[in-house]
Amino acid sequence: MIKQVSVFLENRKGQLSDICHVISEQGINMHALFLADTRDYGVVRIFCDTPHAAQHALSSAGYRALLTDVCAFHVKNEKGALAELLSTLDAQGIDVRYGYCYSTSESSSINVIKVDGEEAVEQYLVEQGFTPAKAEEIYVVD
Repeated sequence: MIKQVSVFLENRKGQLSDICHVISEQGINMHALFLADTRDYGVVRIFCDTPHAAQHALSSAGYRALLTDVCAFHVKNEKGALAELLSTLDAQGIDVRYGYCYSTSESSSINVIKVDGEEAVEQYLVEQGFTPAKAEEIYVVD
């Protein structure tokens, strides 16, 4: 499992810049950022070198920031690889609350999923032949 910092923002000009400055001013290195928004609010998901420190800094600055456990897996960067991972979860009735994926090279990608019971799901996927990504691998591009 990987610790992700989740930040809930009002959809207002400058909010994303502000949280990036808070993190930067604490000497925290942000490795990846994903933003989902609606008309009124956004959710920023961050991978960084010190997630506990980032969460604390953001909370101290008045933001609603939480640490979230997510599962991350290496998957081949090819057609159908994500579908295979999701079908494996579906076969056990495991509900994916959200997810995202990104390429780390021409042949490899990282798939991040948020599920209930992360530890058990991670173990199940390992038993099915999937390789979990470690925190330090989340941002490595080879």
